Amino acid sequence: MISAQIIFAQTIFLIWRPLMWTYEHSIETDATPDAIWHLWADVENWGDWNTDIASIRINGPFEAGTEIVMTPAGDDPVHLLVAEATVNELFVDEARFEGLLLRTAHRLGQGERGRTRVTYRMEITGDGADELAPGIGPAVTADWPETMAALVELAEG
Repeated sequence: MISAQIIFAQTIFLIWRPLMWTYEHSIETDATPDAIWHLWADVENWGDWNTDIASIRINGPFEAGTEIVMTPAGDDPVHLLVAEATVNELFVDEARFEGLLLRTAHRLGQGERGRTRVTYRMEITGDGADELAPGIGPAVTADWPETMAALVELAEG
């Protein structure tokens, strides 16, 4: 009699997903979505409501695929790509930095009592996100409450 030994091999598949860092802030306003959108689309004047901008330029129309070069006060220029743009609803910009993708969605929605809700959401993903994003994210988003308040105040003007 022949003895047979059967060996079962078990394969374990590991799915690796880079960690993600997120931050979101919302504010409500009596300004219309059109008024907010008009300020967003006027990229070269973002400094009117975002005091952290030393200079800014857009290389084309405010639509998906267009590059924005923004220089924060005391810092190097940041190259942003408009990844999505839907008039009076949403625009998304993306920046790449040290293997990370910083993706910021700027969304207009329905707030309470017919008001406009303005929401900014940043997601940071990529190699090293677990190590780098907790330092980069809060530095980038720290002024969002003040910047968004200035934006809606100008839009309500």
